[in-house]
Amino acid sequence: MTEFPHAPTPAFLFDLDGTLIDSVYQHVIAWRQALSGLGIDLSVWRIHRRIGMSGGLFVSALLRETGLKLTAEQIDELQTIHGDAYTEQIDSVRPLPGAAELLGELSSRGVPWAIATSGYARTARLALGMLGLPEDTPMVTRDMVRRAKPDPDLFLAGAALLNVDARHAMVVGDSVWDLLAARRAGALGIGVLSGGYGREELERAGAFRVYSDPADMLQRLDELGVRQSD
Repeated sequence: MTEFPHAPTPAFLFDLDGTLIDSVYQHVIAWRQALSGLGIDLSVWRIHRRIGMSGGLFVSALLRETGLKLTAEQIDELQTIHGDAYTEQIDSVRPLPGAAELLGELSSRGVPWAIATSGYARTARLALGMLGLPEDTPMVTRDMVRRAKPDPDLFLAGAALLNVDARHAMVVGDSVWDLLAARRAGALGIGVLSGGYGREELERAGAFRVYSDPADMLQRLDELGVRQSD
């Protein structure tokens, strides 16, 4: 019997905030505090809609809505203040339901995965302990790439870290920015509702499956082609 080559084992690239840890609203409040410090008063819903974007694009988009202008130095300062304000809230951040179990199950099945986040290492690496992950967990942060989401750099770097082609990876994220970056990287997009975006928004942005949270995804891994034998 002729044997034909089979497709490589799928790899997963996970966003962090709102996907693996319940931290979106802490980031929203941290951004609001940082902006208020510069006299910029924005409603939290406007800030939430931009969470997941590159910090620089995030600030530029919000400033466009307000009509204000900041120098590059002020934008850098704003991001630093945001990081400080988020770190002050870190004790209230928790893993999302099923997050640690999902990652553990993928590892037990031999499925490669990595975390790719728009957050800087300073704040992102705080999540490793929450998830029970070792310090050498494959993780790509904003510090490691030229551009963050919605550019594909983070997911391309995550795939390279796993030594897989991004076209053979699935990106799991909670925002439209994750899914746009996934499409630009050539990867399949999977949405989760745990960051506050709606199912239709995520599907329009390219998600071919949408789950409530990591626990829901864990129960339906067969839908993603993850086999017990993997």
